[in-house]
Amino acid sequence: MLRNYSNSRTLGDNIRLGTLTAFTAGTINIASLLIFLSFTSNVTGHYAVFAAEISKGNWTQVAIVGAWIFLFFFGSFTANFSVINFNKKSKYFAHAFPLVLEIVCLLSVGIYGQFYYQKTIEEAQVMVALMLFATGLQNGLTASISNFLVKTTHLTGTTTDLGILTSMFTQKKYRKNPELIARAKLLSSIMISYVLGAIFSGLTYYYLEFRVFYVISTCLLVVIGYDFYKIHLRHFYTNYRYSKIYNKPNFMAFIYDKIHGTEEETVKEKRPEKSKLVLEKKMM
Repeated sequence: MLRNYSNSRTLGDNIRLGTLTAFTAGTINIASLLIFLSFTSNVTGHYAVFAAEISKGNWTQVAIVGAWIFLFFFGSFTANFSVINFNKKSKYFAHAFPLVLEIVCLLSVGIYGQFYYQKTIEEAQVMVALMLFATGLQNGLTASISNFLVKTTHLTGTTTDLGILTSMFTQKKYRKNPELIARAKLLSSIMISYVLGAIFSGLTYYYLEFRVFYVISTCLLVVIGYDFYKIHLRHFYTNYRYSKIYNKPNFMAFIYDKIHGTEEETVKEKRPEKSKLVLEKKMM
């Protein structure tokens, strides 16, 4: 999900990344709405509030909402900064680092909310700011590594694109276009996952309360852990094959043989079975 970059990504890579991160975005948005009466997965509404507060001359609120918008922007900036600057050293680290920061932000909100939250306006404003920074990180990361194909924290563009694609599918020539079909599958999976995340958050918040942020963090850990497992499993098999080809035993090959057994052991295990079959045939 994370290790492939830009045009080297497959439809499956984008769908897996899109569905999991869209689910978390939907969960975050509804949780913040129920707790703080504020949306945190996008800033469209905040721009409207920002303009309204300027017209009223309420400069304190202008500063707060302006800071929220900036933090969403800065989250996206940080994610893409990590991708373009650390990509040559380690694609996995460059792509996983923004998600680690997002998990830290969400866990901070969950822990503080569960144990220390006094329901003051100032506390709510700070936690909303953290969540906006977290979703900015997520949206910036998914857009950066997918060549702007995957954006999962809001559905305005997704719904617009799906409407356009649906109208195009009224003509037969577009219904047979594999690129358009793949795009429709990706956008549909993101939309469905976002809605499922929102429903999950709405149903479970009254039981979990701030602990819902632990569930969201677990989903993001799955995204990080999936590629970590894949990369190290690939290295494991590569080292094993290297040791067999060049007859140079190494630690990975030793571990592999301990788990699966050596070729000689497997041959010995199969020989008694063959000898039994030969004896049975002779007896017959």
